[in-house]
Amino acid sequence: MKCLILAAGYATRLYPLTENFPKPLLKVGDKTILDWLIDDIEGAGLVDEYVVISNHKFAHHFQEWAGSKSVRITVVDDGTSTNETRLGAVRDIQFAIESLGLDDDMLVIAGDNVLDFSLQKFVLYAREHNTSCIMRYFEPDVKRLTKCGIVEVSPDDRILGMEEKPSHPKSNWCCPPFYYYTKADARLVPAGIAAGCGTDAPGSYIAWLCTMTPVYAMEMPGRRYDIGNLESYHQVCSEYKGITR
Repeated sequence: MKCLILAAGYATRLYPLTENFPKPLLKVGDKTILDWLIDDIEGAGLVDEYVVISNHKFAHHFQEWAGSKSVRITVVDDGTSTNETRLGAVRDIQFAIESLGLDDDMLVIAGDNVLDFSLQKFVLYAREHNTSCIMRYFEPDVKRLTKCGIVEVSPDDRILGMEEKPSHPKSNWCCPPFYYYTKADARLVPAGIAAGCGTDAPGSYIAWLCTMTPVYAMEMPGRRYDIGNLESYHQVCSEYKGITR
């Protein structure tokens, strides 16, 4: 299994911290955000390569960091240098798959979140279902729902429909940026883009994919810390205690 880490954003809301440094390599406690994620995932023993998808501006930072790690990490430079010219998450996924000739099951995650639960639970859930999968959590705030990917699910967790940033959300189930693609479904990324799925938000591909094949949504078993601005970063640094469940 491959793990694709989305890290090609520019984190403009975290300036000046991220003006010349990538958000995923900021420290939370004694580790970088990426180290928290990879150290956890590595415990499952299922990933044989981590692929960090970077922009050109920050690629050298990731390459230097990867060189200090004992696991296999490949850094892919998507060639963009500004927030205005970024490819978008789905095109970055396509770029990495095609550049490296990837053909495997894939865990696709955002590189700028920390969790208080193990992602190994999600990987095992996906393996048990033998389908592509996402996670979901209940969000009571309608204003926040309009800024997220929203899913409708059946009683057995199958996705009935998904929409990115809807003006009128059809449920309170919000999707964090953690996805599992089966090998067969990873091959369909170019078809999803050709069919007109959105390319900026990573969930846009799943919104298309769930209309083509069964996709399931595991309820998130803990808390996700989304580091979106300076205030949230300082809050995480003061509150985060690591993986506790």
